[in-house]
Amino acid sequence: MQPLLDTLQYVPAFLIGVIFILGLLVGSFLNVVIYRLPVMMQRSWRKECREYLELPAVDDGETLNLILPGSRCPACKTAIKPYQNIPVLSYLLLGGKCGHCATPISLRYPLIEAFTGICSAIVAWHFGYGPEMLFALLLTWSLIALSFIDIDQQLLPDSITLPMLWLGLFLSLFSLYTDSRTAIIGAVAGYLSLWSVYQLFKLLTGKEGMGYGDFKLLALFGAWLGWQYLPMIILLSSLVGAVIGIAMIVFRKHDAAQPIPFGPYLAAAGWLALIWGNDINRLYLNAAGL
Repeated sequence: MQPLLDTLQYVPAFLIGVIFILGLLVGSFLNVVIYRLPVMMQRSWRKECREYLELPAVDDGETLNLILPGSRCPACKTAIKPYQNIPVLSYLLLGGKCGHCATPISLRYPLIEAFTGICSAIVAWHFGYGPEMLFALLLTWSLIALSFIDIDQQLLPDSITLPMLWLGLFLSLFSLYTDSRTAIIGAVAGYLSLWSVYQLFKLLTGKEGMGYGDFKLLALFGAWLGWQYLPMIILLSSLVGAVIGIAMIVFRKHDAAQPIPFGPYLAAAGWLALIWGNDINRLYLNAAGL
């Protein structure tokens, strides 16, 4: 075991390769989380509502959680064998189809696996061997899950966001990414900044411009990185969101009145700040002549 740890610590290429493979495996699990967690939440909400209204319980069918049932084809319900569930590789070998009924499998699954692997490798390259890398990987994987759930459901689950926010505050006790004072101010400022924009927009238009999950996500980044990074994250996410939103309206005929999830843009901006925040700040200050 020790020789392996030494190799991971002193051979960067080996570390990056191992983390890339780990990222592919985690990406496969994230596909499950992205699909099942919203369904689990809806079942829970429905159950709570019926209990509150004193209505009889309704059977939701088979048990559904992040472990059970095992992976299976959505079309024919055939269980997917372990050798058919190798991230990216199985998709290529099966020609993008179910091995039993030949129903096409969405390209999204291997893309999320590959994307998770690449992002994980970048984290390993940037931080190197150590606790900073391990916790940055947890944050990266959480952001990927949050982003795709928000794209699908316009929802940022508290069951992911809040534990990661508290973890950021806890890590600040050890000054892993920032100190406690900066992290606490960052969490408060992150939440209140978007909450204030939300309230102002609602006052002026009578509409809700974003969800409370966005406030919590920015608070998460404040807890991890400190309040100094919040302006950068807000600016980057707003810029990217505006460009993509306009492009969707112009090229894809997206209804301007239909809401566009803001969580993925916040997540992308926050992740960029985690990896290259200092470089981005330095580039901006140099461009501004400061």
